[in-house]
Amino acid sequence: MNCHTCGNDLVKVITDLPFKTDIHAIIIIKNLPVMQCGNCSEYLIEDQIMQKVDDIISRMDRGAEMEILNFAA
Repeated sequence: MNCHTCGNDLVKVITDLPFKTDIHAIIIIKNLPVMQCGNCSEYLIEDQIMQKVDDIISRMDRGAEMEILNFAA
């Protein structure tokens, strides 16, 4: 698969990413598998992984301003 920004190859990596879930709420998901460009660092989250991210976010404590959770494949 190629990067849509620069055309370089995307490779599978494990990284930590923040997701803004509300005006004052952020969740950081650690150990998230993504496809990342080695040239420009653009990344792509595959559909099945994003579905799991959506599930994680939907279970987030709505009263918390920040949560740090580990992605479990």
